[in-house]
Amino acid sequence: MLSNLRPGLARLLTPVGEALARTPVTPNMITVTGTVGVSASALALFPTGHLFAGTVVCTIFVFSDMLDGALARVKGTSGAFGAFLDSTLDRIADASIFGGLVLWFMRGGHNNVLAAVALFCLVSGTLVSYAKARAEGLGLRCDAGFAERTERLLIGLVATGLSGLGVPYVLAIGLWLLAAASAVTFGQRVLAVHRSARAAAVPPAQAGPAPAGPAGTAQASPAQAAPGGKRAGRGGG
Repeated sequence: MLSNLRPGLARLLTPVGEALARTPVTPNMITVTGTVGVSASALALFPTGHLFAGTVVCTIFVFSDMLDGALARVKGTSGAFGAFLDSTLDRIADASIFGGLVLWFMRGGHNNVLAAVALFCLVSGTLVSYAKARAEGLGLRCDAGFAERTERLLIGLVATGLSGLGVPYVLAIGLWLLAAASAVTFGQRVLAVHRSARAAAVPPAQAGPAPAGPAGTAQASPAQAAPGGKRAGRGGG
């Protein structure tokens, strides 16, 4: 949903990236710093009930983490490892935010139901991201779903910050909404991958007869020639 805002945000961050490009700072340094900042602030402030302060600090580090892409574009150092590092550390930051909320509800918040909902948001958000990464690793399309990471962070942090300011019920509403949106998004991505896999599959009737071998016998297909008749998938187990 918020993906349409990314081009404008990229233009806004480009001057900052150009300034950082004149320093020894690298995109990977920014990625690691942003993740450490989000994780440390979420796990230190949320469990102790400092919801508004934790939200402010987490938001600052979340925005600073967006600079790694802008700096990489300016320096021309975008690469596979940078994308891997960014995506992997995003999962750590997300787990820290919702893990901090789980600890708060179990300790100071005394609400086991919302602790379970926050835990569900953590797990379902990870599944949403994993479904897309796994599908793209298999060469399948998985661009469906309206609750991507940006939307999930926005809902979670806004609800947490408002709760820290004393707005009643807002955190419960936000977490339940986020849980439902994440579950629906996961289902949308599974269906999208199913459609993509069906479209990519070639029906056996269209494959045609196997070409004749040197001795006039039918040549075995690669799948039949392989041990067990199975194709080796790129994704492994």
